[in-house]
Amino acid sequence: MNLNSIRFYAITKPNIMNAINKKSLFILTVFLVLIGGNSFAQLKTGTITGDAYSGKKSNLLAGVLIKLDAADLNYSKSIKSDSLGHFVFTNLKPGSYKLKATYPGFETFRRTVAVSAGKTTTRDIRFTTVVIVDSPDVLEVEDVEVAPTTNDNRIYKVKESRKMLSTTANSTVAGGYYHRKDQPVHNTESYDVINENVFKAVKVNPLSTFSVDVDAASYSNVRRFILNGTKPDKGAVRVEEMINYFNYDYADPIDNHPFSITTEIGECPWSENKLVHVGLQGKRIDKSDLPPSNLVFLLDVSGSMSAPNKLPLLKKSFSLLVNELTDRDRVSIVVYAGAAGVVLEPTKGSDGTTIMEALEKLNAGGSTAGGAGIKLAYKTAQENFIKGGNNRVILATDGDFNIGMSSNSAMEELIVKERESGIFLTCLGFGMGNYKDSKMEILADKGNGNYAYIDNLLEAKKVLVTEMGATLLTIAKDVKIQVEFNPEVIESYRLIGYENRLLNDEDFNDDTKDAGEIGAGHSVTALYEVVLKGQGSGVNIDDLKYQNNEIKGGMADEMLTVKFRYKAPDGDKSKLIERVLPNKIDTNNSNNFNFSAAVAGFGMLLRDSEYKGNLNFDQVIKMAEQSKGADKNGYRAQFIQLVDAAKTVYGG
Repeated sequence: MNLNSIRFYAITKPNIMNAINKKSLFILTVFLVLIGGNSFAQLKTGTITGDAYSGKKSNLLAGVLIKLDAADLNYSKSIKSDSLGHFVFTNLKPGSYKLKATYPGFETFRRTVAVSAGKTTTRDIRFTTVVIVDSPDVLEVEDVEVAPTTNDNRIYKVKESRKMLSTTANSTVAGGYYHRKDQPVHNTESYDVINENVFKAVKVNPLSTFSVDVDAASYSNVRRFILNGTKPDKGAVRVEEMINYFNYDYADPIDNHPFSITTEIGECPWSENKLVHVGLQGKRIDKSDLPPSNLVFLLDVSGSMSAPNKLPLLKKSFSLLVNELTDRDRVSIVVYAGAAGVVLEPTKGSDGTTIMEALEKLNAGGSTAGGAGIKLAYKTAQENFIKGGNNRVILATDGDFNIGMSSNSAMEELIVKERESGIFLTCLGFGMGNYKDSKMEILADKGNGNYAYIDNLLEAKKVLVTEMGATLLTIAKDVKIQVEFNPEVIESYRLIGYENRLLNDEDFNDDTKDAGEIGAGHSVTALYEVVLKGQGSGVNIDDLKYQNNEIKGGMADEMLTVKFRYKAPDGDKSKLIERVLPNKIDTNNSNNFNFSAAVAGFGMLLRDSEYKGNLNFDQVIKMAEQSKGADKNGYRAQFIQLVDAAKTVYGG
């Protein structure tokens, strides 16, 4: 009812008006004037309304800060979307308004909105751009469907591969989880500095001695960087681990030793020198023939493990392993956060339901007492020790220990002490942003163990199912390699990789010196770039003054001698194997030789090695394609795709 209506009633219905006294009429008139005034005002103003959401309309966002400005209309007001993501601005004078909406984790939403008198304009706020942080570049992923996760409101999920922009180049990002911009996780990943091996003159340094390394963490970690569109830290690129990520077609052992040895020499792809290939193949054991296992899952459930690519991926990864266990196996679960505790007493491997229920109940929270967890895990493993079995602690963490014993030196001291129990260690790394690669490598190296990085479920399957024997069953420990070069044939040499595995020459025969472990079916590959005599060594060293510089003649048919020392898993005395590489350059090298050279070259490019020569990514791809071989599991084909992706990240 308005003023015109009251006049109509006064004229047409006098009996009603007569019934109303003057005082009542005055009050009613004032009331109707106020109502009528608002109605007139609404005819002169407009409204802006809408919903705020991310990606899909169903992902409504409450608490979005929305600011509306119109300087020429002297208007400025801020509101927040309600619990259903709805918002409304009323009584707006006709004109042009600037709408600005902000919500943690998204780029600011800005639009210009026109308001007309007497009309309601609907303007939804759809956030479509998420900013992720993955040092060293800040990357923007556009037009992705994103929604907050329940575990951590700083994490957003990219459901599929999308184009993205970086500060360096256009690239793509695979589906996954990323940190939001409102609370960016400062990159605190840590890697040891690697001082690349140099050429050594044979007349002064005829021996090259190092510990074997079957870890493969570097390759999958480097892959994570590249597929996220960033360059890996140079310290993350351990060339020997990249080479040893792949299996090679080496012959099986044929004598009483658990290894076969393969040697080969050919042209070096990145220089005018030669490349020596040394391969070691461990005895393969069928899963059905594996001894019973006493496994202790040591799981990090601290707050830093809350991200979906950490604890949730960890649970799925271990479920793959649980499905492979039998009635003879035993599983215990130890967890640690602010403190350590046993959440599953020894349980038969065939009781997968009980084991999985214990895993599913785990939640992340608190600080990280890694040292306490390690002590409890070893204690649990020792109490359930199986003589003649596979006794092993499997540590799964991002390595970010922050209370109690946490420094690298302290952790090394702890793990060296614990390994004397005869229990082996497997380290599985998870996550990004705060990942502590340097600590994980120390734990595996000093704990008679191996080390893998799990960046996705397929990698978990590779480590815990496809290569289960190699991961879980040690067939030899303290395995060392010593190569003696013949100065009559070779001027100088350079070991490619193994920088943090180098040993003193006298350590080779010292059975008290710790070295690497090899699992069932593991292969170990080492490459040397060598300069033949008369080609110029590139190493300028004067002749020695106090000893004979003469070279023993009559052995020009031998290029070098390879020696291996190893101990049985429960032994203290090492055994020796020797092989001689004849002085004959191969003109038709094996796929093993050529593919390992391609992987080594790739690692050198990622490290920007001073020895890479004119090698480029296209040449690496060509070498790998020509030597891919049978590639049963597709790992070599994936390598070729990874090199192609690196071309984009590195700009060619």
